[in-house]
Amino acid sequence: MAQVINNSGHDDMIHDAVLDYYGRRLATCSSDKTIKIFEIEGENHKLTETLRGHEGAVWCVSWAHPKYGNILASSSYDGKVFIWREQSGLWSKVADFAHHHASVNIVAWSPHESGCLLACASSDGDVSVLEFNEGNWGHIKFPAHQMGVNAVSWAPAMVPGSLVSSKPEVGAQRRFATGGSDCVVKIWDWNRDILDMLIPPPHPTSRDENTYTTTQDLTGHTDWVRDVAWAPTVLQKSYIASASQDKTVRIWTSSSSSDPAGAEWKSTVLHFDAVLWRVSWSLSGNVLAVSGGDNKVSLWKENLKGEWDCVKTIEE
Repeated sequence: MAQVINNSGHDDMIHDAVLDYYGRRLATCSSDKTIKIFEIEGENHKLTETLRGHEGAVWCVSWAHPKYGNILASSSYDGKVFIWREQSGLWSKVADFAHHHASVNIVAWSPHESGCLLACASSDGDVSVLEFNEGNWGHIKFPAHQMGVNAVSWAPAMVPGSLVSSKPEVGAQRRFATGGSDCVVKIWDWNRDILDMLIPPPHPTSRDENTYTTTQDLTGHTDWVRDVAWAPTVLQKSYIASASQDKTVRIWTSSSSSDPAGAEWKSTVLHFDAVLWRVSWSLSGNVLAVSGGDNKVSLWKENLKGEWDCVKTIEE
């Protein structure tokens, strides 16, 4: 990975680098306003495409699940979100969204079981969710963190315990967490899902019902929440990690699946010597990677006592 980054061809700082579902392509984005696509074969890489169109630094790129095709989303300081698609070896911009009035800091695709959904977090304090359905794009936008939204992460489509429960919930949930400059982590649920659980459809609908509402405010950080990551696990607990400028990571846990609004979330605090930027879970959800301003990446794992141990530190 370092080899690709060091020979990226970008003319400015790289802000994101993401492999596709199969690990065969790498997308990078930069302050030079471009996105670059690389083909990866073992330790070798080849630049195959440079995507242009943003008018500001490109902060984030995100691959959609391959069931929807070769699709990439990008977000920028220019306040726009682009959807790119490859067909027959050629890349083109297939959608352009300018719903926000400030920098769009991050975009994240939902689990494919929930549909083709893209959450977008902006410095204007709003979150928008784009949905592709039956050939058309729709969007919902709502206020989330008054001082700006820095991060968004989707929950697994299946609820905790569903794999081991004798009566699993039917359908895929639409739920995500956000982190903001107000030092708060918030959990959001799609009202439509909640309504359907209470009153089986068909039933009257209104515009206000088809939106997302916050069901939890998780407080404890004392400075900006820079990143949130919901663990991709469907076992007995839900895990959310949040990284902050207050030099701590909080690992939030909850075992409740049926009542997100009333769930009790408890946090374990990990202390560091530097401002923290990103948190990321392994695919199995049992290892957490933390990166910060000291150019170190540490790996953390929960022991049998429920405590979190640092199992490895990588210094760049």
